[in-house]
Amino acid sequence: MKIVPVILSGGSGMRLWPLSRKQYPKQYLSLVGDHTMLQETILRLKGLDDISDPVIICNSDHRFLVEEQCQSVNISNPTILLEGVGRNTALAIAASAVYLLKQSDNVLLLVLSADHIIQDVNSFYLAIDTATRQAKDGKLVTFGIVPTSANTSYGYIKLSENNFNDWHQVEQFIEKPNLEVAETYLEQGGYLWNSGMFMFKADILINELNTYSSDTIKKAKSAVDNAKKDLNFIYLGQQEFESSPSISIDHALMEKSNNVVVVPLDAKWSDIGSWKALYDISVKDKNGNVITGDVIAKDTVDTYINSNNCLIITIGVENLIIVDTVDAIFIADQDRAQEVKQIVGLMQAENREESGMNRKVYRPWGWYDCIELGKYFQVKKLHIKSGAKLSLQMHHKRAEHWIVVEGVATVINGDEIFNLDQGESTYIPLGVKHALENRSNDLLEVIEVQSGTYLGEDDIVRFKDIYGRIKN
Repeated sequence: MKIVPVILSGGSGMRLWPLSRKQYPKQYLSLVGDHTMLQETILRLKGLDDISDPVIICNSDHRFLVEEQCQSVNISNPTILLEGVGRNTALAIAASAVYLLKQSDNVLLLVLSADHIIQDVNSFYLAIDTATRQAKDGKLVTFGIVPTSANTSYGYIKLSENNFNDWHQVEQFIEKPNLEVAETYLEQGGYLWNSGMFMFKADILINELNTYSSDTIKKAKSAVDNAKKDLNFIYLGQQEFESSPSISIDHALMEKSNNVVVVPLDAKWSDIGSWKALYDISVKDKNGNVITGDVIAKDTVDTYINSNNCLIITIGVENLIIVDTVDAIFIADQDRAQEVKQIVGLMQAENREESGMNRKVYRPWGWYDCIELGKYFQVKKLHIKSGAKLSLQMHHKRAEHWIVVEGVATVINGDEIFNLDQGESTYIPLGVKHALENRSNDLLEVIEVQSGTYLGEDDIVRFKDIYGRIKN
């Protein structure tokens, strides 16, 4: 029986990334190592036998980003299920089980989150091996983390007295406790952190949901029945997600069923929910600092500094979180870093564009970065992949100027078709059909200067598109 990884890649990562709900969540960022957290989640499964390509459930806004990240680690056939709106884990997991059961009548799901760190992969494999045996035996399996501290950021799992060597029956799921209660759990023993990772057969999950959360499974079946395929993506039924309550798989099923077992996992696991948590698990220099990017730190101790955009210089500071992005700079005392969620709320109340604008946007042909935006102009850097092509299109309210800064562009500008080399440019008047293509094996980068009375993305009239984006 093949194991199908189901990777939950939703959520905004607001506590971690200091900007907005639309800013890319932490799972799409390279925070630890050379790969993003989503890629790390996929890659750590490579050593398992009988493992299939992953099913990834994500927000539709991130679909091209997810596809790009899969391709860059040689995952060419992922199944990408898209949620029009997030409704927590119960509906997402149920929909993935229903979808997979339509493809095969014997499916074993390994449900993972895209934003976890697991440093001891061998221990992770051993836990999966134990969970596989229990899941094949018809159990709903959850993974419980062996606690290393009285952490109040996680829920807890109380073990039943009927315990076995490498797995346990569950007596109770417990919401995040206060510090005093968490310290009691740690002292008493017999408690694990709730990891939010699971393993079960698809048909067993569906049968259990029919018993304990029938509305969830009805919505999931309808969402799959009404799903639409577009390019390499599967859009789950929008109406079903919008009309469903937001409920976790724990509340919908795991806390109610008497068929749940837990496998302890002691694998240097962390759910990175804040910059402080990332600092705690990172390798530090002799001064206790974690430094990424272009940084000069003098008389600086116990500080996390992440420079993504410019040189950061610190003198005589300690116990800080400093994160620089293209949109904002975030500085906080480590002990108060999680209050960024409140700041985002203030930004939204003040209608700050940083709370909703995303500079870098992924498209099937590559991505663009909005470098500068004014009242009647906008400057973008376009990154066009080898063999990719923007649609043949026109605009009613803006003209464009393209300057090639790297590679060779094949251009349609009105009735003309020609190539532009590095340093060459062309002007596209308002209302003229145009297209841009990278026919080479190399990178193509173009600076696009837009000018006009309206610069929104909805001022695009497509005539031909190789990615099927023309709507009838």
